[in-house]
Amino acid sequence: MAYEYKREPLTQDEANRIASACELFEEKLVVWTLLDTGLRISELAGLKKTNLDWQAHRIMVYGKGGPCGTRTKRRVLPLSPRTQPLIEGHFALHESFAMSPRNIQRLLKRVANRASISRPVSPHVLRHIFALTAVQKGISLPALQRLLGHDHLTTTEIYLNLSPEDVAREFQSKW
Repeated sequence: MAYEYKREPLTQDEANRIASACELFEEKLVVWTLLDTGLRISELAGLKKTNLDWQAHRIMVYGKGGPCGTRTKRRVLPLSPRTQPLIEGHFALHESFAMSPRNIQRLLKRVANRASISRPVSPHVLRHIFALTAVQKGISLPALQRLLGHDHLTTTEIYLNLSPEDVAREFQSKW
């Protein structure tokens, strides 16, 4: 079997510290949206007002997929109570997200430094935290697969790098 690199997600405490370290509206918008939706950095940077379903409080994302990555794969993500006012407030004033992927990375690095996180933090690490949190909250793997926009369940499983403590805790709570 080929070697598969598994990213080490941040702990729940570290994720909470990053979320709490956000001071500016833009920081909350980026960090909380990444933590609560599992968006890819390119999907977040490419959001437009037309992606927002105002009535149902959700966003439609056109991500990877199709022949040669033509962004034909569509998925719908519900907005959490924490991110809904941020995203709707931003798009009430702006037509697009108006932040490049590189600027999103810099903003996230700044917030992680303020939160005293010593490990590397990237938008993709927050995507892993979203997946792990979703499973810990009881979301099924097929539902998570759809939320993340994966074609194969094996891709989704890569995101579930549960610690031995998490596995033991879940076993004890359900056995």
